Amino acid sequence: MGLLSLAIWTPIIFGVILLAIGRDDQARSVRWVALIGAVVSFLVTLPLYDGFKLGTSAMQFVEKGSWIARFNVNYHLGVDGISLWFVLLTAFINVVVIIASWESITTRVNQYMAAFLILSGLMIGVFTALDGLLFYVFFEATLIPMYLIIGIWGGPNKIYAAFKFFLYTLLGSLLMLVALIYLYNKSGGSFDILTWHKLPLGRSIQTLLFFAFFAAFAVKVPMWPVHTWLPDVHVEAPTGGSAVLAAIMLKLGAYGFLRFSMPIAPDASREWAWLMIALSLTAVVYVGLVALVQQDMKKLVAYSSVAHMGFVTLGFFIFNDIGVSGGIVQMIAHGFVSGAMFLCIGVLYDRVHSREIASYGGVVSTMPKFAAFALFFAMANCGLPATAGFVGEWMVILGAVKFNFWIGFASATALIFGAAYTLWMYKRVYLGPVVNDDVKNLTDINAREFLMLSMLAIATLYMGLYPKPFTDVMNSTVVDLLAHVAKSKLN
Repeated sequence: MGLLSLAIWTPIIFGVILLAIGRDDQARSVRWVALIGAVVSFLVTLPLYDGFKLGTSAMQFVEKGSWIARFNVNYHLGVDGISLWFVLLTAFINVVVIIASWESITTRVNQYMAAFLILSGLMIGVFTALDGLLFYVFFEATLIPMYLIIGIWGGPNKIYAAFKFFLYTLLGSLLMLVALIYLYNKSGGSFDILTWHKLPLGRSIQTLLFFAFFAAFAVKVPMWPVHTWLPDVHVEAPTGGSAVLAAIMLKLGAYGFLRFSMPIAPDASREWAWLMIALSLTAVVYVGLVALVQQDMKKLVAYSSVAHMGFVTLGFFIFNDIGVSGGIVQMIAHGFVSGAMFLCIGVLYDRVHSREIASYGGVVSTMPKFAAFALFFAMANCGLPATAGFVGEWMVILGAVKFNFWIGFASATALIFGAAYTLWMYKRVYLGPVVNDDVKNLTDINAREFLMLSMLAIATLYMGLYPKPFTDVMNSTVVDLLAHVAKSKLN
């Protein structure tokens, strides 16, 4: 078993153990086992970064073994400069979420913790799979634990939100399955994704494949106009579910564009880039305006996520290295910042049991330490220089200006809208006089919450001050991907 298999199966095994032996009367022991499992799962991913060779776009840490021999399906894993950081990010966020859920979950604790551990392993499987069918299995399997997390531990309308999440993402994926089967037949019975990248495909076939993949990945991102499931799900999901959904699960769709749509259908990607850019700019501008009028903190941050992910897809489809790299950096930064934003909302919700902005005011007077963390993450969400939120957005804007000045200008308006809705929320929730007894009786964050927010704050600050380790890893892979996309595959 190689490092990638360890990264996938360690959290899954810990999750299965919790399901098998955990009970609610053992909640304390269950939480510690879950935390140990999450920490060990993160530690086994660190050698991937340490051993990763820069300057090459080749897949590294490759594992390959026969899975379903009759149909030439392989257990085939590998990482390159695009996928490496998402493996580490997934494992890191899982540790934070386990810590965040320590006291807020009191029923079926073993099942809740197990769901997150298993989900973490499955998402790492998505980022490392090099076999098309294996990718599809991991991609669809992630729906099950998240569906349970929303449907069991969610809010009053949890069943509606869980079904909406499941149906939206499943229906899009069915078209992707058709595309995968076509590519399997076209390649002579191979599910090898890297082989698919080299297939000579006609314009019409590329277009059909592009939109089949678009159906699966655009919903997952989610891109406008198929984003409507996200605010409902965020509102109903427990805090940990919202954090993982925003920090990691949205990235599965964006990653799919890089691994499937662009290299397999490069001509169609270039032909339909105008559509992707238009949808991305709509998300950046229109959804940013929608966020301005939200009264629910979770809905505001959910719409903020749609706007920020619009930057990601915009960066990908302007086809220059700074734009694509900026999109990937923005995905990683959004993982830190959006996860932190939802966890901050969770800290307040655990105390007041309300997500309405109008229920708060003057929180800084009763929770000064927490308000300082919340201000830092709000600034990062605005794209303040020296935070992770700035680096990716700035790179995408530079790439967009290089591609077309007016597209770059339109994308830059997101910084204005982002500052407007984020600071508006911060002002009404944290500043001003204490408005009610709920806020007056608040207690500041404890050591556990301080640790949880500190981990994300350090990561956000480090990436903002020194993004070089992140960009160095992806440079060669991005350059090779763009060179591949620039070559016509038309017969």
